Amino acid sequence: MGFARTCSVALVGVEGVVVEVQADLEPGVAAFTLVGLPDKSLIESRDRVRAAVVNSGAEWPQKKLTVGLSPASVPKGGSGFDLAVACAVLGAAERLDPRELTDLMMIGELGLDGRVRPVRGVLPAVLAAADAGYRQVVVPERTVAEASLVPGISVLGVRSLRQLIAVLADEPVPEEEDAPQEGRPDPLLAGLVVPGAGLPRGDHVPDLADVAGQHTARRALEVAAAGRHHIFFKGPPGAGKTMLAERLPGLLPPLTPKESLEVTAVHSVAGTLPPGQPLVDRPPYCAPHHSATMASLVGGGTGLPRPGAVSLAHHGVLFVDEAAECSPKVLDALRQPLESGHVVVARAAGMLRMPARFLLALAANPCPCGRHGTLSGGCECRPSSIRRYRARLSGPLMDRVDLRIAVEPVARSELIALSRGAESSATVAQRVRAARERAAARLAGTPWHTNSEVPGHELRTRWQADPGALAQAERDLECGLLTARGLDRVLRVAWTAADLAGRDRPTSEDVNWALELRTGVRRGALTTVGSGSSDRTAHESATTHPPGPRNQD
Repeated sequence: MGFARTCSVALVGVEGVVVEVQADLEPGVAAFTLVGLPDKSLIESRDRVRAAVVNSGAEWPQKKLTVGLSPASVPKGGSGFDLAVACAVLGAAERLDPRELTDLMMIGELGLDGRVRPVRGVLPAVLAAADAGYRQVVVPERTVAEASLVPGISVLGVRSLRQLIAVLADEPVPEEEDAPQEGRPDPLLAGLVVPGAGLPRGDHVPDLADVAGQHTARRALEVAAAGRHHIFFKGPPGAGKTMLAERLPGLLPPLTPKESLEVTAVHSVAGTLPPGQPLVDRPPYCAPHHSATMASLVGGGTGLPRPGAVSLAHHGVLFVDEAAECSPKVLDALRQPLESGHVVVARAAGMLRMPARFLLALAANPCPCGRHGTLSGGCECRPSSIRRYRARLSGPLMDRVDLRIAVEPVARSELIALSRGAESSATVAQRVRAARERAAARLAGTPWHTNSEVPGHELRTRWQADPGALAQAERDLECGLLTARGLDRVLRVAWTAADLAGRDRPTSEDVNWALELRTGVRRGALTTVGSGSSDRTAHESATTHPPGPRNQD
């Protein structure tokens, strides 16, 4: 009788659970039994492992073989257990020393020829191994860079099972065929990345300098990036709503090392991490179609839930274009992650908590035809149709949106003068970074990092605005134009405006300008957010655009 064990990792959502892979050989009729709550893809590993072992030059044991995956109560799926199962079987057959396998963590899929193929979720799997105290992991050679992102872990990358057997048995390591020639597809990467998914490739980032006019919207975009405030664009088709939202990620500061690991782990599990890019170092941008289902937005699927768009936009931007065309139930599912920064998805197979701290950008037309309230007119929508159309964006959802901007069509004079006074994304991003640094210095020693995360109670007691600055906001609260949550969010935007202007605390002008952006009621506030040539005062912009949505609070 032979027995051996090694370890692998089961992914539950975006977190890893260490699984002990045990192999037991007993006299009897040759059979291969796999136990421990495996799914269909894992059950099929019996055939893959047997063929891989034989084609790697090792002898398959002709005995009763039982492979157990412990803990048995945790659902296990995927092909990442193949390498651990094969080594446990070889250890039980005494082809390998079982003692050499005990402290190893193995992750990888086996081809029938013995090649080790990469799998999704290597980074969260190695993170789970490090948290459990493991210091040596074996991964496919194609994912060594991703696994090496975890500090304190010794990573061994192998191309084939034959190589791993040689390393563990202290034998000469055979040479394997080199990577495919340039320009030819790599068959080992098939299935690692979902076709058509993932982060945008290349270094090109849309520049804010391409936007003509839209001074109020540009300034609101800067505030949204500096304080991570949710923003809503409302305007007719072709006014530039999507163009503005696409440039929001370029204004955000680069991800911190901790944030990069969190974002990379989510994209690795979802299969949206491009090959050759082991670490995501810039804020992600996710723009699902307005026909997206609730499961695709917040996470779900058959069996254990998978990360949705809110998790793929973690520490980045989630843009919902044509928001009024989305299902109201789907949009309302965003309310909880907007408040908590995570989403808890409960299914029959289990309940998972996935990260979802994103900056939400919404865009919608004023009516079904898109011409209501425009200077050109021509809207033929019935008043009842317009009300139903706007009601698809519920009050509770809009109450969580700090900035609401009315985007008007660009004037001809602004469109033909693109080269005059248009600031680039790099220039605005510098001011955003400086404002974030001011906020971080003020919030040092607290669990918050940006103004949008600070509770309203702290803003009213610990970090107060100038005396009398909240007079107008308090009147709006009394007359029902603001909710209690809305007042807190006005204070957060006012603090961001003060940070951008270099002030120690918000003034009445900052608060009134934040009120104007939230309620759409012109206050005549006179405040300068940035110092660039294209910045204007809020009073000047208030005379150039009509009020935005007024009935959302």
